[in-house]
Amino acid sequence: MANACGNTKIDIGKACNCSYSPCSRKGLCCECLHYHRLRKELPACYFNVDDEKSYDRSIKHYISKHK
Repeated sequence: MANACGNTKIDIGKACNCSYSPCSRKGLCCECLHYHRLRKELPACYFNVDDEKSYDRSIKHYISKHK
């Protein structure tokens, strides 16, 4: 990552809507964004509750829900 986030230890905890329980990045926004960006995905916080539960984090899925 070109510009490393200086806030990697800030944990938003319960404000994170990711329902994937074994995720080690849950609540750690900088780490989560970096992880999904490398995979050409979006994190859970971009999706509503129902769409987030599908675990389809693809940009294509996001766009299909916002046409």
